[in-house]
Amino acid sequence: MGMTVWAALLIGVACVWASRHLVISRAQREQLPLTPASYDGPPASPPFISVLIAAKDEQANIEPAVRSMLDQDYPAYEVIVINDRSADRTGEILESIKAEYPDGRLKVIHIQQLRDGWFGKNNAMREGVDQAGGEWFCFGDADCRQTSRKTLSIAVRHAVENKIDFLSVLPQLETQSLWEKIIQPVCGAVMVFWFHPGKVNSPDLPNAYANGAFMLMSRKCYGAIGGHEAVRTHINEDMQLAKLAKARSQRLFVMQNEGLYTVRMYSRFREIWRGWSRIFYGCFETFRRLRITLAMLLTTNVFPYLSLLVAVCVLALRGWTGAGTGWQLVAAACVLVVIMQQSVIFRYYKLSQTNPWLAPTFIVGAVVCAGMLINAMLKLNGRTTTTWRGTTYRGSQLAR
Repeated sequence: MGMTVWAALLIGVACVWASRHLVISRAQREQLPLTPASYDGPPASPPFISVLIAAKDEQANIEPAVRSMLDQDYPAYEVIVINDRSADRTGEILESIKAEYPDGRLKVIHIQQLRDGWFGKNNAMREGVDQAGGEWFCFGDADCRQTSRKTLSIAVRHAVENKIDFLSVLPQLETQSLWEKIIQPVCGAVMVFWFHPGKVNSPDLPNAYANGAFMLMSRKCYGAIGGHEAVRTHINEDMQLAKLAKARSQRLFVMQNEGLYTVRMYSRFREIWRGWSRIFYGCFETFRRLRITLAMLLTTNVFPYLSLLVAVCVLALRGWTGAGTGWQLVAAACVLVVIMQQSVIFRYYKLSQTNPWLAPTFIVGAVVCAGMLINAMLKLNGRTTTTWRGTTYRGSQLAR
């Protein structure tokens, strides 16, 4: 009886994976990315845009990030970079680039001290907005690199023509090291589980999501949600701004990009662990969501592979005929789950612009991801701290 129930549970997991094929097929039809091929010039009456980039100790990334944004073909914009207490050459590099633009298109703000009661990036963006003259704001990160001169034009035109108040264009992730290639696609899949673009883009649903790498919003929208003042003590300010936008009837929209810009989030395992633990506890916010995500990950990924390992060991020791039909049934159900899972992951990786032949490594990434979810729970409970860009946080508060 127990073996039959075990096999039935595995077949149920296989059905869950099979249902994901329908989700992927729908996404392929409905969620077309923004691409240079979709470009037909900026809006007819282009609004003035203020691009704001916060940078802390970004000497390795800041120059390509700023230069690729300054090279945009959009006809009316300024770039404001906020050097947030950097201890490296970030400020020196920014001043050097600024000297090449006497027309004032590049503004550089240097922050020496964090305002009391504010988290670093939020304080930096607030300082930038205070000096911004744009009708729209485009918030970006210092590790982003525009791979097209049309990024800003395409995004602004799409937002204006579709009456979008808050547009977040999701990044193409650069993954170079082995750990990046294994872990980051799994983390992306976990985020999609909770923040499906189709639900986020529906004004009738409360689902909200944005990625701080590229957030374009009108000044009116920014004012309606309270600006960075409203999220001053949140690490994941992008998610909080998106929630406020939805709650205050602003039209929120997220889109994939293909060929517009890239970002390399983390390069080493330790950075990946710390970074995604921070993202998970900042985005999910509650133990309930973290527990559900962990249970989903363990049930649909770890459980089938552990079952397969046990079944193979038993069959190897006892032989196919000597092990009994129960173990044969469990083994067959395990194989069914793995085949179904791999077929889904292969298609998902193609859709998310990841090498689909890395699908067999998904289980490794899932195990690491489970560990990061547990770490996020500890952080949410305040038992551990997060040090990010030189500032230490405990739970959602500054550590003293």
